[in-house]
Amino acid sequence: MAKCDICGKGAHFGIKVSHSHRRANKMWKSNVKSVKCKVNGVPKKMHVCTSCLRSGKVERA
Repeated sequence: MAKCDICGKGAHFGIKVSHSHRRANKMWKSNVKSVKCKVNGVPKKMHVCTSCLRSGKVERA
């Protein structure tokens, strides 16, 4: 699973608990996209989460 190159957001781990209280390991994956971004005026492919894309932390190429 990729991590966001901007904020470092990645997968989160925990335990899901059913209604009958049976427990199982679970992984929540972040919504990370492969995007062409401008870095120092040069287009570069990066892994960026959608919250960083929406907030305008990245300028798309």
